[in-house]
Amino acid sequence: MSAEYATFGLAPAMRAGGVLANGDYQVHRDFVDFIVDGRPLLFQLSDLDAVSPLASDVPPSIFTAQVRSLLLEAEAPLTSGRYVIYGCPECADLACGAVTAVIERDGDDFVWRDFAWQTEEQADLKLNGYTGIGPFRFHGSEYRGALRSLLRESGAEPSARRVLLIGARVAVLARLAAALRAIGIGADIAQDATGVPPEELRAYGAVAFGRAVGEADREAVRLAFDRAGVQVAYVDGLAPIIPLLVAQIEHALDRSPAEQRRLTRLVAADGQAGIEITSTCRVELTAYRRDRLYRPHTYRFFDGILPAGRHRIGLDPKAVKGESFIVARTSGTVLVEPMGR
Repeated sequence: MSAEYATFGLAPAMRAGGVLANGDYQVHRDFVDFIVDGRPLLFQLSDLDAVSPLASDVPPSIFTAQVRSLLLEAEAPLTSGRYVIYGCPECADLACGAVTAVIERDGDDFVWRDFAWQTEEQADLKLNGYTGIGPFRFHGSEYRGALRSLLRESGAEPSARRVLLIGARVAVLARLAAALRAIGIGADIAQDATGVPPEELRAYGAVAFGRAVGEADREAVRLAFDRAGVQVAYVDGLAPIIPLLVAQIEHALDRSPAEQRRLTRLVAADGQAGIEITSTCRVELTAYRRDRLYRPHTYRFFDGILPAGRHRIGLDPKAVKGESFIVARTSGTVLVEPMGR
C-alpha cells in the first residue's frame, strides 16, 4: 500500500466552553488530540467543532476501549473497518456527524486512509470524502508507544476542571459558578484558601479573584497553593460580566501546547481587534462593556471563517464606549483583552 510515512503523536487539547453572545451554553471538553507531522490533525479540517474519542470526561473503561480500538485490538465500531477520529463535542452521536477513517495494519505499520464526514452507518466517499487528507502511514513502534502510554497513565492526562472563586460580590460569584457548572466546569466559592487540605487544593486548575479582593488576600491564597505544591492559573476578573469571566477562566484552563493552538494572539486598541490564527478556522469576536448605570452590553461584531495569518477587524464605536473588553473565540481557544485607548 502506497502512503508516505508521517509522524504520530498525542497532545492535550480542549474544546472551549462558554456563554455565547446569544445566551447559549457551549460545553467544555478536554481531550487528547492526534498530532500528525507535528501539527494537530484537527487543524486540517477547517471550521470543525469536534473532539477526538480520547476525551478526559468519559469513564476509564470506555477510554481504555477507545485506545485499544485505535490499536486494532478490537473490532472496528463502524462498517468497512471505519473508526471515529473526531465526533460531536456535545453528544458524540454519529447522527450529528463525525470524521471517520479506515485504520488498518500493513506489516508493522498502521495506516489511516479514506477520511470522510459520516452521518450514517455507511460512509459515502464520493460525496463526503476528505480529499487531500491522508493516507497517513505511521511506524508501528511510534504509533503503539504513543497510544499505550495513555493506558499506562490509566486514561487521559489529568485535567483539573475545577475553579475556586474568591470575591466580595456573592451574587456575581453565584451566577458565575452556575454558568461554569452548566458548561461542565466545577466551581466553588470561598473567601480564602486558609485551612483547606492540600488534596482538596489539587482539585483546582484555576483561582479567579474578584476585583474587590485586596493584594494581601490574593497573596495569602497563592501562598496556600504554593505550600500544598499545587500549580494553578490565577485569573483577575476584568468586570462582573458573566460571559466575559467565563471566557477568562476558559483561557486559564487551556493546557494545550501554545504552538498547537489555532488562535495565538489578540490585540484590542484604537477601535480595532487584531488576531493571529495558525490555520483556517471559524473565528467569533465579541465586545462586552458596561454603561454608566453598570448594565452589561454585548456586541458580536464578527463571526466567520478566516485563513491562517494576521487579521484586523474594525469595531462599532458604540461597542467599545467606556470600559470595554474583547473576546476572540475559535472552537479550541479563547482569548480576552481589555480595549486599549
